[in-house]
Amino acid sequence: MKDQVDRLLEEINSFTAETTEQVESFRLKFLSKKGLVPAMFAEMRNVPVNEKKEAGQLLNNLKNRANERFEELKTLAETKLAGPGKKEDLTRPVGFSDAGTRHPISIVRNEIVDIFQRIGYTVSEGPEIEDDWHNFTALNFPIEHPARDMQDTFFIETSPDIALRTHTSSVQIREMEKSKPPIRKIFPGRVFRNEAISARAHCIFHQVEGLYIDEGVSFADLKQSLYYFATELFGENTKLRFRPSYFPFTEPSAEMDISCFICGGKGCKICKNSGWVEILGCGMVDPNVLENCNIDSEKYTGFAFGMGIERITMLKYQIDDIRLFFENDIRFIRQFTGAV
Repeated sequence: MKDQVDRLLEEINSFTAETTEQVESFRLKFLSKKGLVPAMFAEMRNVPVNEKKEAGQLLNNLKNRANERFEELKTLAETKLAGPGKKEDLTRPVGFSDAGTRHPISIVRNEIVDIFQRIGYTVSEGPEIEDDWHNFTALNFPIEHPARDMQDTFFIETSPDIALRTHTSSVQIREMEKSKPPIRKIFPGRVFRNEAISARAHCIFHQVEGLYIDEGVSFADLKQSLYYFATELFGENTKLRFRPSYFPFTEPSAEMDISCFICGGKGCKICKNSGWVEILGCGMVDPNVLENCNIDSEKYTGFAFGMGIERITMLKYQIDDIRLFFENDIRFIRQFTGAV
C-alpha cells in the first residue's frame, strides 16, 4: 500500500491546472466519491490488523495533501482567470459576515458612564498594577490596620508592596494628587481580588467609582446625585434607602439599596423577597484622605461612591452566574444588544 500511496502523491503533486475545468478534473479524479483517494480508503479492509494503524496514517496524509493541492490549483486558476487589469464582477453576491455585539459588561459600563457624564462628571483611568500608597495607605489603610483584611490581594512584590489593584479608588488618589478642586470624576476599570471563583464571585471584576470634591459638598449632594443615577438606570419609579456602613476612606459611610426593579418592591427571588437590592457603597471622603493628597480638609469636602458592574449587570439581565461573563461563549454574548 505504501508504494501505491507514494505513486498517488507524486501524481497529485505534479498535476497542473490553468482553468477551472482542469481543477474540476483534479477533484473528480482524486477526491470525488469514486476518485482514487476514496478508493484507497476502501482498500483498508484488506490490510492486516497489525498494519492498519500505519496504513491509516498514510491514507490520512494522502487525503490532506490532495485537499491542499486542490485548493492551490483552484487559487491559481482563479488568479489566472482574473488576469491583469480585469475588473471585479460587481454583480457577484457579497459574502456578508456576522456583525459583532457588545459584551454585557461593556453595555452597562457605557450606560453608567453616560449617565454621570450628563451631570458633569468626566472619566479618568489608571494603572491596574499599583503600589501600596495609592492602593491602601493614602486611602486611610495604615500598615497593620485590620481594614486591609477586608480585601484579599494579589501581591506582585512585597518590598515595596506592588499589587494588582483591588479597587479603582487608587485612581481617585492619583487624580487628587495631580488636580486641584473642584474635582468631579468617575473611574471605571478592572480590579482583582484573590477570591475563590464561584457563581457569585470572581477574582476579576469591574467597578465604576465616583468622586466629587469642592467647597460645601454635603451628604445631601451625594444622595441627590445617586438618586438621579438610579432613576436613569433603573426607572423613574426607583426608590432609594441608605444604610450605615464602614469604609476606611469615607466617614460617614453608607450602603445604598434601590427598590427592586423586577417586582417593584413587592418581593421576588432577585431581592430575596425583601423588596430592596443593594447596588453600591458610598460616603463622605475622610479628611485624612484629603490631607494625604495635599487637599485642605478645612476648606474642601467631598463624597465618593463605588459599584460593581458585574453585580448591576446580573441584576439588570437576571444572570445567575458571574462566570458567564468571562467564558466568551458567543451564544451568551449574542443575547445582548448595545451600540458597537
